[in-house]
Amino acid sequence: MDDVEDVFGRLRRYPDVEALNLYAVDAADRLILDAAADAIEKAGSGKIAVIGDNYGALTLGAIVRHDLREVRVHQDLLTGELALANNARTLGLADRYTAHALTEELLSGVEVVLLRLPRVLAGLAEVADAIARYADPGVSVIAGGRDKYLTKSMNDVLAESFSTVLASRGRQKSRTLFVEGPKPVGDPRFPVRECLDEVGIEVVAHGAAFSGPRLDIGTRFLLQHLKWMKPDARDAIDLGCGTGILAVALAKARPALRVVGTDQSAAAVASARATASANDVADRVTVVRDDAMSSAADNSADLVLCNPPFHVGAAVHTGSAIKMFAETGRVLRPGGELWTVYNTHLNYRGVVERMVGHTEVIGRNRKFTVTRSVRGLHDVRQR
Repeated sequence: MDDVEDVFGRLRRYPDVEALNLYAVDAADRLILDAAADAIEKAGSGKIAVIGDNYGALTLGAIVRHDLREVRVHQDLLTGELALANNARTLGLADRYTAHALTEELLSGVEVVLLRLPRVLAGLAEVADAIARYADPGVSVIAGGRDKYLTKSMNDVLAESFSTVLASRGRQKSRTLFVEGPKPVGDPRFPVRECLDEVGIEVVAHGAAFSGPRLDIGTRFLLQHLKWMKPDARDAIDLGCGTGILAVALAKARPALRVVGTDQSAAAVASARATASANDVADRVTVVRDDAMSSAADNSADLVLCNPPFHVGAAVHTGSAIKMFAETGRVLRPGGELWTVYNTHLNYRGVVERMVGHTEVIGRNRKFTVTRSVRGLHDVRQR
């Protein structure tokens, strides 16, 4: 255990936001590893999968504690995937695990799954279905999280795919669920499809994609301003594209526009690609998995649309949004525009003006504010 605590002490969240109140390991990680110890020891190398590991605590903790190899890992968020890779390299453990999509390759023959419970129930349903569908029939799932984010509905969702779902006693405001007995599976439940008549778009959504197949109210408000967004734009980016509604709406409204959708969620990227295909704009909408446009070239876009998050994991934190704004200032061409919709109480206007350029409020309703920021003709000053 001393070795595991040494590992935990060296973990970082980078390239995700780092701050004094944001941690790379928590009590739920420790509890999951303790609760799964006997099952992991019995299964051994090649039979363990980890799903939803935040920054590597579960994967690297299990590897060190049980001297494992061939651990299979799925992380929806790219920042988590990159953090695990960085931490594994630092600790000399990069050859002990492999990264996978949520597919049969991840789960075939797996006897133990360590799972950080996602807060989105549809995301949990898709994970549970995949485990029941592909893992060993005798698989044990040890799922956990912080008490304040666990709900009885999670038990119900897991019970749709498994015959046994038992809750542990709490420890340090965390709890685990012990899940066994995969039920027979029918056709895959995900992705789901829904036609949004109000915007004329068919949406395809995997479970973990933000807002699922629905049109969230922030995106709806931003769409109302679509016709005013930089009419002469040639290249546009939907930053944090989710299921791709904004990217597809832009492509349908402006046939000459090249659109890139970016998101760090693997589920969102798969959803947005499928949404573009379902609406016959896949030839003009490219979707990439990226961390806040980090792979986009300087001065490469005329228009960026952004509905930024204000949570980093479970913590209320504006660091992710600020990172998005900073990258936008780099990626926009001079004269390019950033259109942002955000919860009015966050008051991002000053931050966006500093990082992108002159910013004005274009619309405001009871909950949201829409702003337009114009990149200056000279380089954005050093930040």
